[in-house]
Amino acid sequence: MAAVRVWDIFCKVIDNFGDIGVCWRLAADLAGRGQQVRLWVDDASALGWMAPAGCEGVRVLPWTGPLDLVAAGLEQQAPDVMVEAFGCEIAPEFIAFCARKEWAAGIKPVWINLEYLSAEPYVERCHAMPSPVMSGPAAGWTKWFFYPGFTAATGGLLREPGLAGRQARFDRAGWLAAQHIPWNGEKLVSLFCYEPAALSELLAQWAAHGLDGEPVRLLVAAGRAEKAVKAVLNNEKGLQPLLDGRKQLSISYLNLLTQQEFDHLLWACDLNFVRGEDSVLRALWAGKPFVWHIYPQEDEAHLAKLQAFLDMLDAPPSLRVFHTRWNTGPAPAPAPEPSPATALDLAAWQACALAARSRLMAQDDLSTRLLGFVAKKR
Repeated sequence: MAAVRVWDIFCKVIDNFGDIGVCWRLAADLAGRGQQVRLWVDDASALGWMAPAGCEGVRVLPWTGPLDLVAAGLEQQAPDVMVEAFGCEIAPEFIAFCARKEWAAGIKPVWINLEYLSAEPYVERCHAMPSPVMSGPAAGWTKWFFYPGFTAATGGLLREPGLAGRQARFDRAGWLAAQHIPWNGEKLVSLFCYEPAALSELLAQWAAHGLDGEPVRLLVAAGRAEKAVKAVLNNEKGLQPLLDGRKQLSISYLNLLTQQEFDHLLWACDLNFVRGEDSVLRALWAGKPFVWHIYPQEDEAHLAKLQAFLDMLDAPPSLRVFHTRWNTGPAPAPAPEPSPATALDLAAWQACALAARSRLMAQDDLSTRLLGFVAKKR
């Protein structure tokens, strides 16, 4: 068992709650392994619906200036590990306090810069590289870059112990009933996305033809996905006769889900559309066919990141074509038959997802690698 250490994790919420989602999962996972965690966040409001029950061993503290370090308990428990997530810079008063405390004790904390997830080649090159601190109260310390990733030469992937067992015990029909989602055997598809240009085309296809010849029940996540679907239905009047006529497509709008319930959603569905870093990883662990709406960047750097991810998956051609279409635009007019841009091959996508999950499950997870890294540096 790993030694019990005190971790201070710093997180800034940029947008879309992905940063706080990843940081909360990490904090809760570390706490579940006996670690003590203080999670400093500038906007913790999302945790009210994402993790309303909290987690034993995790304290959520406000990252507002100036930090109340005494109330946080640093005098009694200075950090063994400091984690700045996704390039945020730890508050300078915190660094100064730790420098005084740790220099007096003769032991420096392990300072980790936790980076974004990527399958690109640079991750292996940059993982665990040191960055000497040259100035300020912590001059002489070392900051370590820690890159999550998909190979043994990276920091691994967030995966809590017992995840596979939880999924094996999952009762799909019971969960759908508890969520008041009507289900009569339709193909279940979850939609958690931004505003993909191909959405209207895909909805029109499902409304006319269903999926694999079966009706579709679309489960739409609250927030931007819900707004995107409703915008299509308002703007694409040609969809209304299809929705009201053949009824090949039914739509259910979901409330905000806890992280655990989001896992259940992914497990329940036959196809999952996800976005961002946290949800794509949960879709991968679900082992169901999935499509990733990667966070768009102005310089289109996200497209190279997407292709590296598809390479890692060993994605079949149909999945690559669909991802390219889903993550670019604009969309053509809806076709009377399924177009190559929206052709779905669930059997091939399922095989791909299961093979990737099996391969990655055999590797050590992110928390295990973090704990091992800290043990070597502390």
